[in-house]
Amino acid sequence: MLRCHPWLLATACLLAGLSSAAAQGLFGAPPANAPADSAAPKAVLPPAENAPAAPVQPGSPTAVVKPFYEHAGLEVDPAQRGHFTDPAKSVLDKSDALRKSGQGECLDPNMALDNSEYDKAEIDKSLKTIEAIKGDEAKVVVAFVVAGNPHRLEWKFRKVDGDWKISDLLSVTGEWALSQYQCE
Repeated sequence: MLRCHPWLLATACLLAGLSSAAAQGLFGAPPANAPADSAAPKAVLPPAENAPAAPVQPGSPTAVVKPFYEHAGLEVDPAQRGHFTDPAKSVLDKSDALRKSGQGECLDPNMALDNSEYDKAEIDKSLKTIEAIKGDEAKVVVAFVVAGNPHRLEWKFRKVDGDWKISDLLSVTGEWALSQYQCE
């Protein structure tokens, strides 16, 4: 039996805010045998590209993610560790210990950018986010283009003591997950 996941709906909503060509560049072309969308569930779509975006709600998962795209490298900054919970926090803590021991780096400082070069103007121009919350778990799908290359990441969240904390970061484009790094 086919199950519908919230992140699939989030991706569909994200696509609605992009032009057809941009969407295919970010997410690939739809399958040739894709059914017509007349039977598809209806969703509230994000505003058109030229319309102002809805404000980010303070304390929301999207509000937690936003600074990582305004300041490159925040994800590996120990001062930001309060935004993380396990398993991501454990990996970041082990990476800090490895760096302090002088044995080198374990993580790329641009993980939020899918290890691409930081071009704030290009990211600001192309950045799209969509949030899906289900109980005490949430996901924020982020898509952007840098140097003509599309990137898509999924930030996973868990509510801890009433606050949204990042539990993992996955690159759909680069096929890696922060939780899978072995920083020892």
